[in-house]
Amino acid sequence: MESLRENLQLFTRRFGLLNSSCCESCCGEQVSLVQSHILFEIRRMGNPAMVQVADELGIDLTTFSRQIRTLEGKKLVIRQVSPEDRRVNLLRLTAEGERVLDQIDRYMAGKIEQIFSFMSPFERESVIRSLALLNEAVAKAGSCCTITADKEVACCK
Repeated sequence: MESLRENLQLFTRRFGLLNSSCCESCCGEQVSLVQSHILFEIRRMGNPAMVQVADELGIDLTTFSRQIRTLEGKKLVIRQVSPEDRRVNLLRLTAEGERVLDQIDRYMAGKIEQIFSFMSPFERESVIRSLALLNEAVAKAGSCCTITADKEVACCK
């Protein structure tokens, strides 16, 4: 019988739909998995501070700043100094960033629908409820792992 960890590892690897080979079919842009997560969180959080997004994604600020510079170069993100606190940089998507994220959304929705097509309505609902429960439990348990500047995953012990 497969262990829970094995199932999670396989799921993570198999579900890694947005990878280096999908860019042309997904959005026609060279957007990495990390960059797609950043775009998603900026939209979800509504013009957040850089540190908020970095914390949410578990990426150290140096690595995150480098990713933001790349996204700014691609004209997908704008960084602005907060009018309330000049030490804080706020992020927002450009119109092009919104367009790319919309294309990624459509691509992912299609892939998810394709996966769910192999399930009954009851199985789909069970998976959706189970994922919600798993996400809540993970959030409550917390995590101390971050992605460092040298792309290593650093976890507290």
